[in-house]
Amino acid sequence: MLTKVYGSSFFGIDATIVTVEVNINKGIGYHLVGLPDNAIKESSYRIAAALDNTGYKLPGKKITINMAPADMRKEGAAYDLTIALGILAASNQIKSKTIGDYIILGELSLDGSLQPIKGALPIAIQAKKEGFKGLIIPQQNAKEAAIVTGLEVYGVTSILEVINYFDKGAPLKQTLLNIADEFNNFKEELEFDFSDVKGQESIKRCMEIAASGGHNIILIGPPGSGKTMLAKRLPSILPPMTLEEALETTKIHSVAGKTKEGSGLVSQRPFRSPHHTISDVALVGGGSYPQPGEISLAHNGVLFLDELPEFKRTVLEVMRQPLEDREVTISRARFTVTYPTSFMLVASMNPSPSGYFVDASNPMTSSVNEMQRYLSKISGPLLDRIDIHIEVSPVPFEELSNDRKGEYSKSIRARVINARAIQTARYKDNPFVHYNAQIRTKQLEEFCKLDEASLTLLKQAMEKLNLSARAYDRILKVSRTIADLENAKDIAPHHIAEAIQYRSLDRDGWLG
Repeated sequence: MLTKVYGSSFFGIDATIVTVEVNINKGIGYHLVGLPDNAIKESSYRIAAALDNTGYKLPGKKITINMAPADMRKEGAAYDLTIALGILAASNQIKSKTIGDYIILGELSLDGSLQPIKGALPIAIQAKKEGFKGLIIPQQNAKEAAIVTGLEVYGVTSILEVINYFDKGAPLKQTLLNIADEFNNFKEELEFDFSDVKGQESIKRCMEIAASGGHNIILIGPPGSGKTMLAKRLPSILPPMTLEEALETTKIHSVAGKTKEGSGLVSQRPFRSPHHTISDVALVGGGSYPQPGEISLAHNGVLFLDELPEFKRTVLEVMRQPLEDREVTISRARFTVTYPTSFMLVASMNPSPSGYFVDASNPMTSSVNEMQRYLSKISGPLLDRIDIHIEVSPVPFEELSNDRKGEYSKSIRARVINARAIQTARYKDNPFVHYNAQIRTKQLEEFCKLDEASLTLLKQAMEKLNLSARAYDRILKVSRTIADLENAKDIAPHHIAEAIQYRSLDRDGWLG
């Protein structure tokens, strides 16, 4: 007897429905075709043990299983439940009248219990799009899939529950989720606050500007000056995620299997901080069957690269194109996958191998040549793509010992939200631009017009500092953000002057 059961696979951050055809005939053998990987090929052992331990049997006949489309590679153990239900239905051990109305997925343990799967959210989106009645998946993934309205989502803990549902009509508990409540309950939970930072008022100002315009920023300073502490608090002043951003971010984390167990939406902006030993594939994504890397997991959030010169040069260089295009395309011989990478890059570095600037009074000081060699580990084109360069000085004892709290993140965030609201209104007709860091050359000409005094000041800076065309664009974007923070319609000379100050690495003589 032939039975069709439906599962799903994901390609990038989009899912594809997989039809699992099970045919049982006279003879002996177990034949699984349709480009399955080793995890799927090994499923027969898990299925046999799970069925045996729940009172059912793998029929001693010729079992042929085809996973269509047959030319698309299938990966992972999520098809265990799909194949097991197909075998039971094809061998008439259970009723199968409504089995084709559902997408069924889950990894089987030997006792019949179910383990969580990856990609529940994109699978649920595709199931609704193709008109399926519902989705049956492990309990751990149910809340995530229930984000999709108009689709019945059933979270189950064992194969026996699913068998009883189809064969005996035993009810399954539908997972219902109020997306608005889920979204609002968790988005305000912030671990770090800027009020914990002593001093560093000028750096806080830079962080506020960076957050307001979505600008990339690099912090240069000696050990203990607070670079990492400041970076970790940046998400606390970023605007709360919109529901659309939360859904897009959740899809990426779902595909990568990074969503928290039992949680639905990723409602807080991601903060990813990979170690400097990371490989280029782990950073940008890839593999024989490409998975999202750290830059995609940081989408709509922050990617923090601590001790930037210690990262391998090849790793940093592969970030160039994603930083510019806000997406990364990974190509293989038979297919191409694109992942979104719209993140804020926050990098930190010591000015030299010893960790210190040139200082005759410091026994651990470095020479100008040592500092230059250390900085040369980072390519000029990559530094050009970082909008704000700022030096971080050690905090004096008087400020460290002061009990007075700094400005709270909540207050800074209010100003950032106001600036972002101005930008949202400005770019409302462009679906690909939401804040100043995203604008292209065409928008620069339209929205960053300069008066004569501002133009003269910028010209002098360009000539004196020998800035590139990309640095010119960065200064204009940062100036536009500074003006937005002041609610100013036009860019003024003092906006340009402040933006130029934030190009430390372009200034002659900054090394000492």
